[in-house]
Parts: sequence; C-alpha cells; structure tokens
Amino acid sequence: MIHNRFPGLLLLDRMDDWSEPDVLYSFALDELLCRRVGADGVPVLHLWRHPAGFVMGPRDSRLPEAARASRELERLGLSVAVRNSGGAAVPLDPGVVNVSLILPLQGKASARFEDDFQLMYELIAAALADTGVQVDKGEIVGAYCPGDYDLSVGGRKFCGIAQRRLSKAYIVQAFVNAGGSGEERGRLVRQFYDAAAGPGAASYPLVEASVMASLEELAELWPDAPRLFAEGAASAALGPRTEQEARLPESRLPRPEEIRELAATMRSRYPIGPAQ
Repeated sequence: MIHNRFPGLLLLDRMDDWSEPDVLYSFALDELLCRRVGADGVPVLHLWRHPAGFVMGPRDSRLPEAARASRELERLGLSVAVRNSGGAAVPLDPGVVNVSLILPLQGKASARFEDDFQLMYELIAAALADTGVQVDKGEIVGAYCPGDYDLSVGGRKFCGIAQRRLSKAYIVQAFVNAGGSGEERGRLVRQFYDAAAGPGAASYPLVEASVMASLEELAELWPDAPRLFAEGAASAALGPRTEQEARLPESRLPRPEEIRELAATMRSRYPIGPAQ
C-alpha cells in the first residue's frame, strides 16, 4: 500500500479551504508541489474541494461552442477552466473530494501509467474498506470523464482518475463524488456537451446521467460523506502515522501569490474555444 511504498508521505488537507474562487488555484498548487517533490523526493497527498467549479479536458475546450457553453456555466456561478492533467469535463462542488497523489519518479517502476492508476485505485478502495462495498474498476459507458480506471459500485461510477507528469515527479489526480447527487452532476455535464458541441461537432461524449452516483448514495456514507471519505483516504495513505505527524509544514507551501500567478499562466496557456 502507499504508506509502505512512500513511508515519508506528507499530508496537505485543504478540505475546508474555500478562500480561492479560481478553480485553477488548486491545480496550480499541485503543479508547484510536484516541482518540489521532483527536487527533494518527498511525496505529498493533497486533499481538496472547490465550492463551485467546472474543469474540462483540452479536447472539450476545442468543441465548436465551448466558449459559449463556458459562459453559460459562469452565469450559474461556476469557475470554469481547462485542466492540464488530461481527462474530460468534471464538475466540482463541496460534495466532490479531489485526491492528488504527488510522487517522485522512481526509474522504470514509475514508467507505466497503469501502475500509477492502480495505486490510486488501491488507495480509494482502502479508504472505503470499512463500508463493505466492492469498488470495481473499468470504463463505465455513458459516464463523464470516462476511462479504463473509472471506479464504480454496482455499475455506477463515482470516481475518475487522470495524471500529470513532469520530468522528475508526477501527479495522479482523482475526483471522488462523495456526497450529493452523482446524477445531477451528470446532467450538468451532459448539458455542457450538448451546448458546446453545437451543430458542427462530428462527435462528443454522450453522457448518461443515470450511470453516475456518489458514495453517499452507493456506500451510505453519512452524515458528512466528503469528510468521512477524506479521513479514510488519509488513514490509508499514512498507515500508522497520525495526520498531525504527517502534516505538510507551512514552510513547504508555495506562496499564494506564486500559486495565483501560475494559475493565471495556465488559464492563458489553455484557452477555451476552437483554434482560430
């Protein structure tokens, strides 16, 4: 398990940090932490949420009417952006826990993408071990952000995984629908694609909202499913150490202005709309 492979892993818990409205802030923070991990080899588990966001993959951002569809989402109060870790469109809200494993590259053992997705699968399955549910992996047809490592219970997806690699370290990112309605999030993503595709898109993801669910619905996590899941993930990752013992020191955190500057750079680097 992770605490055996990465015994010095540090924890950054931002589950209740609502101070930054830009959804790219946490992605920029991941990027800067990844650079630090590449330099010193000390892995980090970053748990975070965003109050109202919508992140899309690069292919989504190039749909014919993506810019117009994004403006509609912004009118709903969502912070909209393109993420740099691949994957496809994902809505973020207080019921969605984002899990970022930021790990040093360790020779050929880290060269296989599937190994890293498997590691995240094992972490999430371990976090849910006490619930008694069977966590399955494999693409769920009709789910948003589909992939070979869709995580599901009873055929309904609650988690997707993506990855970002730098030269000496990498990030495995998972979104986990912990609380609330997975189906409502599915409907939002379907509406985005229908609007972003317009009449000119040859193909785009066809989301079937009913195949999405949350852990609150699937594993009966309550009364605070996001916090319960996050505590399970931290415990699985840290092993015998306490969260207090493993807490990431403030001295290792990038300055907020540095994070915001990188977030602004990422926003300009990944524009929304088809290339002109």
